[in-house]
Amino acid sequence: MAFHITGTGSALPQRSVTNDELSSFLDTSDEWIAARTGIRERRICTTETLDELAIAACRRALDAAGITAADIDLIVCSTTSGDHLMPAEACAIAEGLGVDCPAFDVSAACAGFVFALDIADGFFVRGRSQRALIVSAEKMSRILDWSDRATCVLFGDGAAACVVEAGGESPLAINLACKPNLTALAVPGVAGNSPFDEARDGNDARSADATAQACALTMKGQQVFKFGVTTICDAVNGLCEQAGIEVSAIDHFIFHQANERILAAASARLGLDDTKVARTLTHTGNISSACIPYTIDTLARNGELKQGELIALVGFGAGLDTGSCLMRWS
Repeated sequence: MAFHITGTGSALPQRSVTNDELSSFLDTSDEWIAARTGIRERRICTTETLDELAIAACRRALDAAGITAADIDLIVCSTTSGDHLMPAEACAIAEGLGVDCPAFDVSAACAGFVFALDIADGFFVRGRSQRALIVSAEKMSRILDWSDRATCVLFGDGAAACVVEAGGESPLAINLACKPNLTALAVPGVAGNSPFDEARDGNDARSADATAQACALTMKGQQVFKFGVTTICDAVNGLCEQAGIEVSAIDHFIFHQANERILAAASARLGLDDTKVARTLTHTGNISSACIPYTIDTLARNGELKQGELIALVGFGAGLDTGSCLMRWS
């Protein structure tokens, strides 16, 4: 059994936050951010919920596939920043679409979309599903320390979805991996208020700002940079070896949109034709696991993906998780 993508969709918040706007309360500038990241603006939720963005992205994917929500028999959502610890974001999507089918989340950070694809393929193989919605939805703005210019300038909010059906030629190759590292990129869990938790900070009078910072994302930039560049190169070479093709045979490279410097360094090391390397981060920032499906949707809607073309997907992020997939567009 294999799969193919029949429809794509995405949704971003209305509010655009530019680098200049960030520089009004951070010690930074548009030039500083753009030169180091390639990012000029990012979309940030104001009135929108993540549930609403995810459902909107799914509806657009369903419309593109020419089907209705009733035709879906599986929903898998990748998120690390959902509107709920429980139930799953996928359950909120199912309720919003009015469907009754298996719905659950995957937590693999920025590699989550590829993990979700592989899970759906497993359902297809076992005959448990024929048509799935694979969704990535992230509200990164809720887990940032907005006083930390090294991290808050990088991220944005958004959602993207693909209708994936059983049958077809994909994946030609797929790999999932984890190089365990819990501190390179992390967000602490909920502290809770159990009176029996001896590891808990006994200061119950922490300010709202202190509580928010304690739950915010932290990143060791140099570690993540080195991991990202090495991972992209190893993943692309691994996919090609598994599929028995040359790197030059791939038509599109869709890498996690973490940082322009990572994309440029990996592309140069692989000797890629830069016109084949997709980029969407300039206007969205890093939207975590939604980067890859958002980029797929952007290319598809711009008519840049042609039937039969080979596409390499590489996601990498906290964990440190990696998901890579070689697929044929149909």
